[in-house]
Amino acid sequence: MSSGLRAIARLVTAIAAVTIYLALHLTVTACLDLRARDRFREAPTQAAAFVAALDRYADGAEPARAHIRRIDAWFGENAPSGRSRSAISSAAGHAEEGRVSLARKEVAGLATEIERDQARLDRELSSSTAVALYWAVPAGLLLVPVLRLRRRRRSGAAEIVEVVSRFVPQQPWWRRPVFLAGSWVGYGLFATGSLAAATSEQRGYTMPLETQVLLLLGGLAALGAGVLVLRHCRPRSARSAAQALLADGRKPVLYLRSFADDDTAASVDDGVPVNIHSREEQLAGALSAFGPVIAVGKPGEPLPRLGAARFYLPPDDWQPVVLRLMELSQLIVLGLGLGEGLWWEVEQARATQPARKLVLLVPGGRPGVAARLDEHLPTPSRLDEVIAGDSWISAVIAFDSEGRPKVHPVGPRPGTTTRRGVLGSLAAGVRRAGRTWMIPLSMPAHQVVRAMKAALASVGVRRRMLVWKGVFAMQTALWKGFALVVALALLSWLVFRALPLFDH
Repeated sequence: MSSGLRAIARLVTAIAAVTIYLALHLTVTACLDLRARDRFREAPTQAAAFVAALDRYADGAEPARAHIRRIDAWFGENAPSGRSRSAISSAAGHAEEGRVSLARKEVAGLATEIERDQARLDRELSSSTAVALYWAVPAGLLLVPVLRLRRRRRSGAAEIVEVVSRFVPQQPWWRRPVFLAGSWVGYGLFATGSLAAATSEQRGYTMPLETQVLLLLGGLAALGAGVLVLRHCRPRSARSAAQALLADGRKPVLYLRSFADDDTAASVDDGVPVNIHSREEQLAGALSAFGPVIAVGKPGEPLPRLGAARFYLPPDDWQPVVLRLMELSQLIVLGLGLGEGLWWEVEQARATQPARKLVLLVPGGRPGVAARLDEHLPTPSRLDEVIAGDSWISAVIAFDSEGRPKVHPVGPRPGTTTRRGVLGSLAAGVRRAGRTWMIPLSMPAHQVVRAMKAALASVGVRRRMLVWKGVFAMQTALWKGFALVVALALLSWLVFRALPLFDH
């Protein structure tokens, strides 16, 4: 499935979800109107009983007073806001005060008013039913393209899924759903806590001091609880490579690197208010502009690293699978290192794949990498001129159609600075909690993504959303939390609206 078709599929799915929700809401409204109409059918009988109770009360029958109250309560609960309801209410009030003659005058034309209210309920039911059907039909029709696009997405990934699924560890069926639910709880706590803390900081001057302190402490507590829950649940709910490929449908990005570099890529840098997303997660989020990012997992690791979706190859027979995945991938991102396996992958990618398909990430502080890379290139890369310090990634290399390297150094954008320290990050972050997405970031992963975009653009490969997807990846927990809160609010409102249907 192409990126354009996938975007259309996601748009159609979103429209279908909104349409289905509205159809359900309108169906509940129609059912409530039907229930109201059916209950009001007893109104003529109740009205006749009310008039008879007035007559008995006028003759001195005190028990009729309780009957009048009961029928008044029935009209208050089941009658629409109209003349019949107000007439019964006024008549009951007069009867309570002993003015039975006035009560009788109030209900003199009650039968006619009841007929009018019944006609109005019939019209409302007809209108709400028609509107519900008007939305239900397109909701049902939209399911057809949604299911067809889903089938096409899954079939488009079938070949590579067949290769990868053989190397995905089997897990109990309940494991991912349970920890996924836990992750969503964590996202909700994370977003709620962030919002509460930001509100206390930004709007606290408009609140009583006690409210501001309570909001701040509650927000920080929810934020901390969300971080702890997410730290435990997210690795256990991570999608495998096969699941990621089926969910996306596009050709993947194959991420190759030395297992020894996983700890550095798993580092979490100061950035947004409280950042919980690693460098690899941000890199994988940016590369999702091309397709799902998959990577070979380190043998024996108890939990998969977050970022690229993992699969696990046997240590003695991994090369044929990697070659096949290179062929099936649309982009190969390879982090250079000192392992012999990596240089075999560089050699094979250069020899068997189109030149513009390969992107190299060059770490800092690795003497000998530049010289060894030049052995595989037709022209010198001149890496020594741009590699500095011991940074995570110092340069990004892309290749033009002739195989010539295009080296782009990684560094902060001129005029930007990076905040350091936990207190500085938290203090600045809380102030920016509501508008962080608007601020260009200068974190290590973000710098790498910018350099990668420039390197790819220099060889004619362009993805406009590459940088913004990296920014979004740093704030995924926050936006997922807000999405969860909104979804729960909409679902709760629908359930609240439907509850009267079960009230007998």
